[in-house]
Amino acid sequence: MSNLNKTPTANRLHIAIFGKRNMGKSTLINALTNQNIAIVSDFAGTTTDPVSKAMEILPIGPCVIIDTAGIDDVGELGNLRIQKSIDVIKKTDIALLVIDYNGFNNFDYKIMELLKENNTKFIVVVNKTDIQSISNEFKTDLNNYKYIELSAKNKTKINELKELIIKHSPKSFEQPSILGDLISPGDDIILVIPIDTGMPKGRLILPQVQTIRDILDNDGIIHISKERELRWTLENLKKKPKLVITDSQEFAKVSADTPDDILLTSFSILFARYKGDLFELVKGAKVLKNLKPNDKVLIAEACTHHAQPDDIGKVKIPRWIKQNIEPEIEFDFCSGRDYPNNLTNYKLVIHCGGCTLNRKEMLNRIEASTKNGVPIINYGLCIATIHGILDRALKPFEEVYLEWLDSE
Repeated sequence: MSNLNKTPTANRLHIAIFGKRNMGKSTLINALTNQNIAIVSDFAGTTTDPVSKAMEILPIGPCVIIDTAGIDDVGELGNLRIQKSIDVIKKTDIALLVIDYNGFNNFDYKIMELLKENNTKFIVVVNKTDIQSISNEFKTDLNNYKYIELSAKNKTKINELKELIIKHSPKSFEQPSILGDLISPGDDIILVIPIDTGMPKGRLILPQVQTIRDILDNDGIIHISKERELRWTLENLKKKPKLVITDSQEFAKVSADTPDDILLTSFSILFARYKGDLFELVKGAKVLKNLKPNDKVLIAEACTHHAQPDDIGKVKIPRWIKQNIEPEIEFDFCSGRDYPNNLTNYKLVIHCGGCTLNRKEMLNRIEASTKNGVPIINYGLCIATIHGILDRALKPFEEVYLEWLDSE
């Protein structure tokens, strides 16, 4: 199947498998997927780094299986592997903690504690029942958890484990509709999509594609134009569109060309709600408007694309902030999974739309910021604030808009 036809990884249920070395984690992955995805060996520590595989598992549906290194790995390199395994928790929707008939030890309890701290549901999988049954004493301890006894090697009770995963997976792992609650069947929606150096050749970017699909799912009528053709598009529609959605980089021009009685927002602001917490992200606008000389700002990208000469995160946003808010701002940058654990040195975090992150990881980053007392805002909200059109860009989201007005 072409990658273009697959469910994006960020929209799949993320199932991570944790446990000590040689508990049969890789064997369990192969049993769950009915494929030889992971290397299996009797030698402890075969899996050295987290390995992700996006796939369809019936009857679960689209998911990502993440195999992690043993949480009891040893040595300096082993400690790095353990940390990478722990970092996986940030994006895990549901975890499988694999043990055997010997029961829990301190490593298992540590992982359970971390899973609870991150509000991550987990199932204890007692593996290797083909070798030995668990004792009655251990079974009493297990009754405090959701658990299942099975043999990954013999593929016994694998279907029952799948049923448990479905039953206990968080209902919120799949994001709400991008804009299904904002439109009605038959509404005309205009999408403004500029073609610039940052646009991948021959295709649209993921938020644009997902928004188009969501409009179709909700029986809306789609009109697409570049920013220069927006005014002509509006003049030639037979009825007023319900909503104009623009790339955030063209907010100023699109706002000027769109009549005030037509709702306007951006793909990035839609994704602030779809992937994260729009209420929380809007709070960062106040801090942005009041940045002072020598304040430090972190600009975070979820993906690791090659930066263009006019890159939105590394070039345009810093330039706009210096031109419109405060020239003496210090910027740091991070990308991919390298999101800092300590944010206390920053006055504000400006995050991309997070289209490559699953909802759990984006919410985790928002929570990490708020715990550190550092407001966070995303690109779309940031650009709307800089250009003085945040009020207008929030109007489609009535509850957030009213709360924002009350806070002003």
